[in-house]
Amino acid sequence: MKERLEALKAEALQELAQVSNQQQLADMRIKYLGKKGPLTEILRGMGALSAEERPVIGQVANDVRAAIEAVIESKQEEYLKAETEARLSAETIDVTLSGRPSAHGATHPLTKVIQQIEDIFIGMGYTVAEGAEVEQDYYNFEALNLPKNHPARDMQDSFYITEEILMRTQTSPVQVRTMEKMKGDVPVKIICPGKVYRRDDDDATHSHMFTQIEGLVIDRNIRMSDLKGTLLQFVRELFGQHTQIRLRPSFFPFTEPSVEVDVTCAMCGGSGCRVCKQTGWLEILGAGMVHPNVLEKGGYDPEEYSGFAFGLGVERVAMLKYDIEDIRHFYTNDLRFLKQFAHL
Repeated sequence: MKERLEALKAEALQELAQVSNQQQLADMRIKYLGKKGPLTEILRGMGALSAEERPVIGQVANDVRAAIEAVIESKQEEYLKAETEARLSAETIDVTLSGRPSAHGATHPLTKVIQQIEDIFIGMGYTVAEGAEVEQDYYNFEALNLPKNHPARDMQDSFYITEEILMRTQTSPVQVRTMEKMKGDVPVKIICPGKVYRRDDDDATHSHMFTQIEGLVIDRNIRMSDLKGTLLQFVRELFGQHTQIRLRPSFFPFTEPSVEVDVTCAMCGGSGCRVCKQTGWLEILGAGMVHPNVLEKGGYDPEEYSGFAFGLGVERVAMLKYDIEDIRHFYTNDLRFLKQFAHL
């Protein structure tokens, strides 16, 4: 039996030397070490051996199994190593190759204008205040001297959610809420940027949604001259130091007196062109002194305090600043349009 084991060992090692892949190696393991293999068959016959022969043959059988398993495990490690190296080689990244350039975004032109306007007013001591786009009727109209059924509401027809909740038509509610929050303290110097909504038919100069920036100042002895000086400084920072302003009487329910503010045309410098329709002036915003009723609803005594307010459409400013002919370009997400402003 000892000779049979030695012969089996020699045969197994010879066949294992010729194995070339993992599948053949697995077959050899089953052939020689499996339950139906020759080694197992020899071990089953040990019962016929004498007590003295059993430990000797058992040791030889264990040595044969250990030798075969050692070769199988060694080859298994070689195959696994070769497989890992092949996989790593296939997944290797050539760092000498040029990388694929990634597309870089840019700030939207409306955002650029908003940031520029904010910087100008922050430089004049204002703070930026923001509020919700879904607003109560009270803050959007009633607190701004526009009671229910007031005909001036028709100018700001909006999208109502309920009878008392609507999409705000202006950022003025932020001013009212700020006055309430201040509880009569002064000074108040804020600008309020944000989206507003009105039931307008979309065309080259109108949109049902647009961006607005309003400003509010409240203190003692605030005069119309303060408003004019503030707006003149603002437009010169925005359009250039040569810019002039013109105030025209107008009507807004929340200011008295109220004015429309024109600036000298940025295209022609005031000499007249197609943009300003040969007038030399362009309307840019509305403004006025805060109406006493608005001050009172905001918690301020109109006999002791006064203030001014103004509002402008960011799209209007951007269209003038960049000579854009259609407001809809801002919202169509056409990269050909947006890329023109990436370098500004």
